[in-house]
Amino acid sequence: MSVSVRNTRETQIRVEVVPGTGVSEIDTSIPYLDHMLVTLARYASLDLKVTARGDLRHHLIEDVAIAFGASIAALVPPRAKRYGDRFIPMDDALVHVALDLGGRPYYEGPLPSDLYDHWFRSFADNALATVHVRVIRGRDRHHVVEATFKALGASLRQALAEDGAGGVFSTKGAVGLEVT
Repeated sequence: MSVSVRNTRETQIRVEVVPGTGVSEIDTSIPYLDHMLVTLARYASLDLKVTARGDLRHHLIEDVAIAFGASIAALVPPRAKRYGDRFIPMDDALVHVALDLGGRPYYEGPLPSDLYDHWFRSFADNALATVHVRVIRGRDRHHVVEATFKALGASLRQALAEDGAGGVFSTKGAVGLEVT
């Protein structure tokens, strides 16, 4: 289990993440964000609990991404496969997410929503992950963003899986980073 708590003058966030079956309890006071996190948890096969309150929608969305990202960074097993990628079609949208949990934060987008593009950047920075999002097509912003959360979840599921070969796949040997 990984727990992240983020309390600022603007927000109060608590995130609990456990590898599991995709069961979630989400209460951020933003229905669309709740929906995206439920979707992500399901596709990642992570049991996820999030409680969040804040002053502004932007602050709340950003700080949930920061806390969730930190929880993912702490959850990476020593023998993680490390890489994941997935194409997700959703109605008019087709999105591809590729990620690396190797400890090098980088985000490449963009998404057609500034708030959720910022969510993905904040997640990548705090998960210490490289995240590339390609929106191949899509007219409906809801479908594009939702397909991206689904693709991130499926990619996380791959990357967090333990590799039977032993050790994190890297030419550098074991990749490790302690976050305190």
